Amino acid sequence: MKTAIVTGASSGIGFEITRKLLKIGYKVYGIGRNFSKINLENNNFIKVSCDLTKIHDLTQKIKEIRKNEEVYILVNNAGVGYFGPHEELNPQKIHAMVATNLEAPLVLIQLLLRDLKKNVGYIINISSITAKKSSTYGCAYAATKAGITHFAESLFDETRKTGVKVVTIHPDMTKTAFYDDLNFREGDIEESYITPQCVAEAVEMILSQRQGTVVTDITLRPQRHMIRRK
Repeated sequence: MKTAIVTGASSGIGFEITRKLLKIGYKVYGIGRNFSKINLENNNFIKVSCDLTKIHDLTQKIKEIRKNEEVYILVNNAGVGYFGPHEELNPQKIHAMVATNLEAPLVLIQLLLRDLKKNVGYIINISSITAKKSSTYGCAYAATKAGITHFAESLFDETRKTGVKVVTIHPDMTKTAFYDDLNFREGDIEESYITPQCVAEAVEMILSQRQGTVVTDITLRPQRHMIRRK
């Protein structure tokens, strides 16, 4: 049985990707801060409680996993976002976004890259549509997402001859708890958002390609552009 690591596995997109990978036969180590709100009992789902911004703790967790497993897939999904005029943020929020959205994925990839090369595996990064356009209400958040997108493009060129597949998914407005503490969210109609299941299905499609074909970049957008202010 092949092994996957999914960050942000305790809710939203990460939870649905975890469910999808379990369904198609993977063993999943799900990294998250709090698993108390999910009900997923599966012998092949191992919950790993960890704060991604604490790099020393994260490094130790990965070392423990590597002792027992051959990691085939790494999904960098965990993310945090703060929005508004840049001067209204504070240093703590900026640090949280950079550490979670950019630093942690880079560290995880560095820790696992030799294994992923050996196993001819996958690195799947969940970025954001904001990585591809100007974002006047979330400059710092968009910068972190653009950073992981650009890194993935470069890493694919660096490692493609080894067989590693480096993929970036760019979801637009997604109906998740990501917006719970923000002053806006997706629209009321189904055409105004995508779902976590949509992203999980994109992951399944990525994994279904023939050996030698890599889908390196996917953008998922709702049919209608609609943002609802709270």
